[in-house]
Amino acid sequence: MFSILTFVLASFFASGIEKIPPEAIVLEGRTMGTSYKVIYFDDPLRRNFQNAVDSLLIRVNKAINTYDSTSEISQFNSNEKGVCLRLPYLYELLKKATKIHKLSGGAFDPTVMPLVNAWGFGPKETTSRSARDIDSLRRFTGLDKIKFARKRISKSDPRTQLDMGGIGQGYGADVVFEFLKSQGIEHMLVELGGEGIALGRNLSKNKAWTIGILDPNSTTDHQFFKAYVELGQQAFTTSGNYFNYKIINGRKFGHTIDPATGYPVQHSLLSASVFANDCTTADAWATAFMVMGTEKAIGKAKTLRGIDAFFIYSNNEGALQTFATPGIKNQITLE
Repeated sequence: MFSILTFVLASFFASGIEKIPPEAIVLEGRTMGTSYKVIYFDDPLRRNFQNAVDSLLIRVNKAINTYDSTSEISQFNSNEKGVCLRLPYLYELLKKATKIHKLSGGAFDPTVMPLVNAWGFGPKETTSRSARDIDSLRRFTGLDKIKFARKRISKSDPRTQLDMGGIGQGYGADVVFEFLKSQGIEHMLVELGGEGIALGRNLSKNKAWTIGILDPNSTTDHQFFKAYVELGQQAFTTSGNYFNYKIINGRKFGHTIDPATGYPVQHSLLSASVFANDCTTADAWATAFMVMGTEKAIGKAKTLRGIDAFFIYSNNEGALQTFATPGIKNQITLE
């Protein structure tokens, strides 16, 4: 998914005897059509995991990236029956996706690829946007048409396709996070395309890791924050239609597709930030909430265990409003 979170560095003031803070190690690169950034502390060893992280993300891409025609997901999408899986990532992702699909009442559905392409947001853009075309595409979407096991994934309709854009970047962040944690890293912030996960503290600033959530009135050239969030050991993501949209026949359509209608969502919810134990879960729920709209998303967020949310929406007069679940409310500072 297109995301709208960015890092905010907190200030540090030393009291008493000033100590030289440890220096962070920063890894940066490109993956999944976006950028990633990892900040961690590893004194006194100061190991550099750049090559290992890049290698991991290359493997994940080979499983779930629909823009790579040789990936396992692309091979599945182009095959009439299914494919064997060599890598573990697509299977693990489908397990998580299936769970959240059920819990969200179908609001999160990774089989929307034909609809994503129809509206011009996928790797194979089409112009099939008439009501008849959309209804036709909806007939071969739905996770009930997918069967998967650890070594194979198959489909009952040859036209069914998968799109992990609403969950994949969060999963990539989790893979990097778990690798670094296995290496003994205790203080880090992993961010991939705006979704990520924090552990420990920013030792160079002696502060909690802090992220900023963009104001919906931001533009590509002028971006500013609506809120700041101090993180504990939490994954985070934000989904919104700020910048990823199309103008079709003079109308603006965001990239979030409602699986129930086949059309881009049109409602007052402008962004959904989600906080969870893992970034895959946070990423998928942010997508689901954006599909649901303001009232349904707020109602659902109140019922979920281990999930917190912060929503920015517009009221009937067009003014920005916010909602935060109790578990995250005290960590948020509004601008």
